Amino acid sequence: MHTRYLPLLALGAVMLLACTEQVSHKEQARDTLQVPAKSNADAAQQREVKQVGQKGLDEYGSKSLPLVTNIYTADPSAHVFDDKLYIYPSHDYEAGIPQNDNGDHFAMRDYHVLSMAEVGGEVKEHGVALSVDQVPWAGRQMWAPDAATKDGQYYLYFPLKDKQDIFRIGVAISDSPVGPFVPEPEPMAGSFGMDPAVFADDDQQHYLFFGGIWGGQLQRWTKGEYSQQDDYPADDAPALMPKAVKLSDDMLSMDGEPQDIMILDESGQPIKQGDLDRRFFEAAWVHKYQGNYYLSYSTGDTHKIVYAMSENLMGPYTFKGVVLDPVVGWTNHHSIAEFQDKWYLFYHDSTLSKGQTHLRSVKMAQLKYNDDGTIVPYQAYYK
Repeated sequence: MHTRYLPLLALGAVMLLACTEQVSHKEQARDTLQVPAKSNADAAQQREVKQVGQKGLDEYGSKSLPLVTNIYTADPSAHVFDDKLYIYPSHDYEAGIPQNDNGDHFAMRDYHVLSMAEVGGEVKEHGVALSVDQVPWAGRQMWAPDAATKDGQYYLYFPLKDKQDIFRIGVAISDSPVGPFVPEPEPMAGSFGMDPAVFADDDQQHYLFFGGIWGGQLQRWTKGEYSQQDDYPADDAPALMPKAVKLSDDMLSMDGEPQDIMILDESGQPIKQGDLDRRFFEAAWVHKYQGNYYLSYSTGDTHKIVYAMSENLMGPYTFKGVVLDPVVGWTNHHSIAEFQDKWYLFYHDSTLSKGQTHLRSVKMAQLKYNDDGTIVPYQAYYK
């Protein structure tokens, strides 16, 4: 598979090349974006952009470019293993399914791992790490994954609807951080929902955070078992919260029952379901900086990445503010990781596909903190 690598965070006005991706379910391992050569008109337009002083690396005013352009990637989960950066995204493609609120048009069927030895260096795309065809219990939709390592083994945690169309969390194992990964024959016992994120605390105990409303189905588990009917709290009631549970030593099962991770407002009250700019929607991610835990997540239909802070991993967390404002495309999904003594925000947008919500591309940018530990909000575009 041919991969076209782009430098990160380069300065200057460079127009994104138009591209298309056409893939069938049976051709997932061979999909390639067709990128045409620059024309004289493209070069003239670049010169014109420079002359008028437009900021940004493309027509959207982007501050960073996609990490890879041979495939569409989204929902990046970034980790540093053995001093190298690995990114575990989902893999978008054109499934031809009409868009709806349940996300049926996000019909991903496999995972590809990205890696880099240094920021600004070559980004490697390692091919198919795990496919839906390998998972015995699979139904459809391989959404945002995450990864962890312990005792020389690597574990890929992935959400996938089972044959009853209920999201479960599966685990696959490899001797390599880039796979291939071999899935367990059954989903993790007691698992539900999507967007798994694994956090390794200072004692190397691992914790699984997960959940998401709307298509993520968290609202169908309010009674402790799956219901076909949605059950949302009233707008003035506490919002549905992300879930978390400690992982067992085998990294394949839960050590106890999942619990709510409470997100509080400045007065110490739970964020309300109707508080669309602050309530949890999906994409929970946890990192630790200067002794504090940061829970960041997507607000979904208000399209922001926001965060809350706590002195305790399992909360409660106090809401602090915005990490990332809305990006091109409907979804906003991220991760945060330290690499080579700097902190980075990993996110996606739909600039490469010219705004097609279900065809996204992973980007990264340096993340900065204020003296009090709060995060400096990142703007992905100059305009």
